[in-house]
Amino acid sequence: MAADGKGALPVRFESDVTVELVRHSAADSDVVWAARVSTAGEQSLEAVHQDAGRSAGLINYLMRDRHGSPFEHNSMTFFISAPIFVFREFHRHRVGWSYNEESARYRELSPVFYLPAGERKLVQRGKPGRYEFVDGDEGQRKLVAEAMEHSYRTSYTAYQEMLAAGVAREVARAVLPVGLFSSMYATCNARSLMHFLSLRTKDERAKVPSFPQREIEMVAEKMEAHWAGLMPLTHAAFNAAGRVAP
Repeated sequence: MAADGKGALPVRFESDVTVELVRHSAADSDVVWAARVSTAGEQSLEAVHQDAGRSAGLINYLMRDRHGSPFEHNSMTFFISAPIFVFREFHRHRVGWSYNEESARYRELSPVFYLPAGERKLVQRGKPGRYEFVDGDEGQRKLVAEAMEHSYRTSYTAYQEMLAAGVAREVARAVLPVGLFSSMYATCNARSLMHFLSLRTKDERAKVPSFPQREIEMVAEKMEAHWAGLMPLTHAAFNAAGRVAP
């Protein structure tokens, strides 16, 4: 942590992301009663309690045969802090998602920037669609760290100089890089989250392979851990079905 000038906020470098479950209404029973309304009508809620032992079987059936709508009757809201480039990928997920991100038009952004952790693979090899990533050597790691730190400090200094001169925040923000951390609330249901996880995680159980960028995968892994605690039967069925969203 270091200061970039008198009175300036200290520049911070982070290699991890933050994911907090701030609100939820999500349980395996939500899937069961939503499915049973097809045959039980208004008695579906009562049927949930009477047939609790059959819930796993029903959820597995719905997942396997891709009856997706019962997985939509729940809600999870996450607070996420991550680099801006992660959010640019995240916002491609539109169906079943709602977002509110902090605005650089209305507040001065804090100088928190992304630096890859030591285990982050740095070198890309291969053709499009057949990439592989390898660790990289110490020289490459040193170059990445020095180049990023220099760029971040330079851009944030320019940002603060423009703000001090009276330039509007919405104009001054143009000099900031995508490695800057932003924050948002993201709300989804289990079905939309499963679609997200199927694309943004790499897992040996997946029937359809995916090759996500590591930084958004870090967010996805933390979200999945929260969801698995809320809906363990649904999470297990998702894995058993090859991590294909219904």
